[in-house]
Amino acid sequence: MLTEPSRRTAVVTASYANDFERCRLMCESMDRRLQGDWVHYLLVADFDVTLFRQLEGSRRQVIDERDLLPWWLRPVTDPLSGGRRKIWLSPFGLPLRGWHVQQLRRLALARHIDEAAMFAVDSDVVFLRDFDPATLWRDGRLTLYRKDAAIDANMRSNHLAWLAHSDRLLGIGPYALPANDYINTLIAWRNDTCRKLVDHVEALHGRNWVRAVTKTRAFSECTIYGRFVDEVMGGQGHKPSSDALCHVLWFDDSYRQGIAGLRDFLRDMAPHQIGIGVQSFVGHDLDDIRKAVVELASDDPVGRLAQRGIGQAEG
Repeated sequence: MLTEPSRRTAVVTASYANDFERCRLMCESMDRRLQGDWVHYLLVADFDVTLFRQLEGSRRQVIDERDLLPWWLRPVTDPLSGGRRKIWLSPFGLPLRGWHVQQLRRLALARHIDEAAMFAVDSDVVFLRDFDPATLWRDGRLTLYRKDAAIDANMRSNHLAWLAHSDRLLGIGPYALPANDYINTLIAWRNDTCRKLVDHVEALHGRNWVRAVTKTRAFSECTIYGRFVDEVMGGQGHKPSSDALCHVLWFDDSYRQGIAGLRDFLRDMAPHQIGIGVQSFVGHDLDDIRKAVVELASDDPVGRLAQRGIGQAEG
């Protein structure tokens, strides 16, 4: 039997100012629902550090992306946004958006922490059930979210471009359809595997891994990690599972807008799922999300969130 790694988990959230209130709600729910031995790292840009320090505590710390990413990748104000957004420039590729850089922060963190596992949690997650991330280990193997043969030519998002990118980046492929999907909210990575991944990319391309990843803007860190595990490492150290821990609302037309649609969404949460994730771009108001979570708590003896303060509107 393989040796069980350290049970302490690095819970990781890459966020930014526009998602701050969603992140606050997520942290509140995490502090009440996440069990076991864990520490939470909030990965943000330097101009967001002061804002997010409000969320720090005995188990939570803010990490400036300047401590993770190469000096030559720097944010500037997007001239086309009227000063509202940032883009990240480098001498080696096209301008990147914040969501690109959030992926890079998560990959980079593995070289800076000692915890055996990284549990990725997006800002828009709300934990609704108790969960110890150490249970993701089984006989020394970490659960890898993988939905087999889930990607076909009719996918609504950029999965095919992400697959093609991971072909080139990892020196594998070409991919064949249907392909496995590794993308979800609330997924776990082994930190030793993540370090092997970036080492592999640097050895293969002869340059810093960030340069190699950002040769194009069509990349997915979840796809890169999952295919590295399965097609480079042969699944070593991992146990695949198609059980998504988070019930995610990905598209704005999946449910009706407003509180009624959110009620329907919450009712569809599976028994094994521990939280929800309402993507910020699908248009649901944060106050409606809070209200729907409180309503669920009143009906769900597992939740009891309303009595614990989760979902209460700020000031």
